[in-house]
Amino acid sequence: MIMTLTILLALTSLLLIVLVLLHRGKGGGLSSMFGGSFTSSLSGSSVVERNLDRITIIASLVWIICVVGLGLLYKN
Repeated sequence: MIMTLTILLALTSLLLIVLVLLHRGKGGGLSSMFGGSFTSSLSGSSVVERNLDRITIIASLVWIICVVGLGLLYKN
């Protein structure tokens, strides 16, 4: 069980990194400094943005469940 949660945690961590990097920058912070102010073809649709938000939330919930589960298993 610990091995399964560890592998799932590693996979969701990588997935979250990719998903967060796919989000379009909303402010004038670091994303605009590195060219985030240009619009890309993927982030032009609001449907794509909403689906990306949903996938990111689901992946983060799976990540949190894995962290809590591993914490409980290692405590015992």
